[in-house]
Amino acid sequence: MEIVIANLKCSGCSASITDALIKIKGVKSVNVILDADTVKLETDTQVSRNEVVQTLLKLGYPEATAENGLLLKLKSYTSCIRGRIKT
Repeated sequence: MEIVIANLKCSGCSASITDALIKIKGVKSVNVILDADTVKLETDTQVSRNEVVQTLLKLGYPEATAENGLLLKLKSYTSCIRGRIKT
């Protein structure tokens, strides 16, 4: 599964995204590609794309095709900071 997202800025963002997505049952691996604003996942067939998209949205990283308002941008900065603190 591959999802192009908005608001991806740095390794802090990557760490927060990876931490959240790896907790979804059936997700085997997460690869965040900063240069391409892309998240690639290796999953079991039982993982729904919608569940992954909703998890990303809660962190402030909507799909690139979705509306990206100020609230989501602020959420992404919060997720970014949390990721930087953890790394």
